[in-house]
Amino acid sequence: MIRTFYLTARCVVTAMLVLACWPAGAADTSKRLRLAINDMDSLDPQQWQTASANDVGYGIFEALYDWDYLARVPDLVPRTASGMPAISAGGTVWTIGLQPKIFFTDHPAFGGKPRELTAQDYVYSIKRELDPNLRRGGSPIMANLIVGMRAVVDAARKPGAKFDYDAPVEGLHALDRYTLQLRLSAPNYSAMRNFLPGNVAIAREVVEALQGDIEAEPVGTGPYKLKEWRRGSRVVLEANSAYRVVAFPESSEPSRASLVREMRGKPLPQVGTIEFSVIEEMQPRVLEFERGNLDIAMLRGSGVQPLMRNGSLDPALEARGVRRDAYHYTTRTALFNMDDPIVGGFSKEHIALRRAIALALDAEKLIRVVYAGQATPANQVVARGVNGFDPARSEKRVNDRAAANALLDRFGYNKRDSEGFRRLPDGKPLELTMTTFTGTQWREMQSLWKQDMNAIGVRMEFRAVPATELFKAASQGKFQLVLAGNTSSPTGLELLTLHSKEPGSTNATRFRFDAFDQALERFMYASTEQQRLVQVRVMNEIVDNYVPLIPLVAELETAFVQPWVRGFRGSPYVTYYYQYLDIDAQKQRNFAKR
Repeated sequence: MIRTFYLTARCVVTAMLVLACWPAGAADTSKRLRLAINDMDSLDPQQWQTASANDVGYGIFEALYDWDYLARVPDLVPRTASGMPAISAGGTVWTIGLQPKIFFTDHPAFGGKPRELTAQDYVYSIKRELDPNLRRGGSPIMANLIVGMRAVVDAARKPGAKFDYDAPVEGLHALDRYTLQLRLSAPNYSAMRNFLPGNVAIAREVVEALQGDIEAEPVGTGPYKLKEWRRGSRVVLEANSAYRVVAFPESSEPSRASLVREMRGKPLPQVGTIEFSVIEEMQPRVLEFERGNLDIAMLRGSGVQPLMRNGSLDPALEARGVRRDAYHYTTRTALFNMDDPIVGGFSKEHIALRRAIALALDAEKLIRVVYAGQATPANQVVARGVNGFDPARSEKRVNDRAAANALLDRFGYNKRDSEGFRRLPDGKPLELTMTTFTGTQWREMQSLWKQDMNAIGVRMEFRAVPATELFKAASQGKFQLVLAGNTSSPTGLELLTLHSKEPGSTNATRFRFDAFDQALERFMYASTEQQRLVQVRVMNEIVDNYVPLIPLVAELETAFVQPWVRGFRGSPYVTYYYQYLDIDAQKQRNFAKR
């Protein structure tokens, strides 16, 4: 039996977007969109680790499928695919067609000839995504799922070995120029739904010509290409003049009607230049937005307050047409390094220490002081609104310092030094270090953590580092505790952050627990949400008992949008929204003259 993956025909029609009446290269080179991002590490799509690199990179590279930009409930739509996958053999054979006449941007590796995207490019890109020797360490779930891939991956792990990109893989084939086929060891819709929009196409000739170092020379098929990258300062993308004709998507959602009306009939991309300025602090973003130097400001925490009055948009901003869109963006989590001799491990005293820290934390105060109310409590790994979120579970964290102190006393941390700080059960000083980002928000968070830890006699110091360094330290396991953000996946597969087979780039905690792995694998194979919830409750109980991490808050992100921007819709899943936008350049210029 062959069936179409998940979606209705509406989604296919919405996403195909090919209208032959428009010429390619529709972007207006005089239009300039100005955005702020955090610093990024790389534009190599199989090696970047920062959210900002992902946001920029998805304007350059393209996956087979995207998350629907306008859907209220996240769903997949074709990007370079010609339609949804044909799924047969009980969910184990996935056959995907590609649209013809999609081309990579020019590069000397192509010998001066147009280079068309083919199914073989996705074969290569999937193999590269699973290469265990690259920075992200591959994907054990997918290496096991694609028939024959595990042997190739394991061979590449041997000392001195490299991934053999020419090795045949039984479950990964280009049947012809425009047809890709994957054969799976078992049906796993969650893993495939997560993987397909996350793997983008790159050209092997470019990677080999640059000897694997493509992080600053990205070549893709997307609507934009890299014009400039000044590390730590700014990134500039310019429209790909040879980009195929693509239209703004349609939607039957009533709440999207006005958005669709203002963009209907416009080929994408509309904006000729995208300028990303590296502005990590919220206050400078606010100032630049108020001056008209940012067209959209993505703000979190206390950074939102200067543009609000009594919980609503400042009337002065509203009067000049500024709009706001708020949504849950990420779950802020404290991770323990389970390999650390002080906070890690499964002995009773180690578990007691982690539980005591969790009990001592005042998440409500964190929300009031650090986030200025722009967050909600989090008490599970999976975010609200995605597969695996348990609505029956209380969202409120237990804050009980008396219980935390009693727990520490009971399990051997009852001795104290002359300053009142606890000692380890063996009498040595108990000293913890948390790695955080730099900036005002993180200094405020450090202050509250220190207050909470002082209240239970735990000495805690902090190491504030740039984002790229923090991600590197987490990936390599060079931390005791680290504050991390898990951006939601519609599939709920942020649970992979505790899967023992995942590399450190995913499972930074180094948590290894067979019962958790087994529940997660059952979760991925489940066909209904009720079946998934059964497994999620098992995993939540394991996290409660062993505390490899502490979910703290679900952060709200608020997008403030200038009146001359058209087509914007805030989403935690489609963070490369800029390719869907248009600018009223005259309004933009008029404001600059004020």
